[in-house]
Amino acid sequence: MRGARHTAPVAGQSNGPSERAARVVVVDDDVRLRGRLRSGLQDAGLIVIAEADNGRDAIDLAAHFRPDVIVMDIVMANVDGLTATRTIIGRNPEVRVLLLTASADLELGIVGLRAGAAGHLVKGAPLAELVSAVQRIAAGEPVVGPELTWRLIASVRALPAGGLGVRPVRSKLTPREWEVLDLLCAGLTVDQIADELVLARDTVRTHVKRLLRKLGAHSQAEAIAIANGIRSTFAADGKTGPLG
Repeated sequence: MRGARHTAPVAGQSNGPSERAARVVVVDDDVRLRGRLRSGLQDAGLIVIAEADNGRDAIDLAAHFRPDVIVMDIVMANVDGLTATRTIIGRNPEVRVLLLTASADLELGIVGLRAGAAGHLVKGAPLAELVSAVQRIAAGEPVVGPELTWRLIASVRALPAGGLGVRPVRSKLTPREWEVLDLLCAGLTVDQIADELVLARDTVRTHVKRLLRKLGAHSQAEAIAIANGIRSTFAADGKTGPLG
């Protein structure tokens, strides 16, 4: 793996089963930032097991080491961070990715979350904040900056009154199938959904086939009608319940 670097745990750190420290891979083409992150993470008791400067090596390292967290730059040569994140999460959903961007690009952050990232922060954040974000993600907590949080809240508030985006508490559909169904209801084609969710077109077609089967629908139009009918009921009475 050209550009990849294995980092041995520093003395005094434990990765035993009773108190195993989170294992982290740092991926960024800025060698100075990688050094700062490595030092900060190790000082906090985390284990930096490897480093890389491109997304292709990040994919290989994730498959080899199966880390708890990957700190990933988005803009890199030889496979960008978004593509690497999508590939890594697709192969091993248990790996958590914290994406870093050079600027507070909220759209890029949203695309990163859709690609499967567990968090998004700006590189210029204080080192202590970046280290804390990795610790929180390792503990199972998603992490996004305040600007992106407000953007997501605004998106929820902007949902149409007809119920688009409303989901029942219990459902046979997976969260990803609901995302696809939401976009079908919004009038998007399979190709447009693939672009919106940063997925392969064949993957979207597979999700469509599965959600049709689970809903007992024979066409996309029938699935949309089923979803809209139940959502309109939710919007009218404020109740949620099972679907399919």
